Amino acid sequence: MPKKIYVGIFEYIAFELLSIDNAKKQLKRLERKILSLNEMPERFPRYGKEPWYSRGLRFVTVDNYIVFYIPDIKEQVVTVLRVMYSARNIEKQLSTYTKQ
Repeated sequence: MPKKIYVGIFEYIAFELLSIDNAKKQLKRLERKILSLNEMPERFPRYGKEPWYSRGLRFVTVDNYIVFYIPDIKEQVVTVLRVMYSARNIEKQLSTYTKQ
């Protein structure tokens, strides 16, 4: 997971919610789930809306966060595109980073 994502999540939990211990634990859970995508990355559902569905975008939830990724089975690679807080406007956030 890109360092920028880690830092943003950590800073929010540690400094806004005032819980450094919870911030560390949350990052561990996110990292564990992302690393688990090495095995059977297609076990989690595709995101159901276009244009992301046809592009193979998948997601997995980790507590209050959603990890969006695209598995390339042929190349045996999983690309994590975005980790976001689940209460955000997901379509708006995805659209910001997606060419239509």
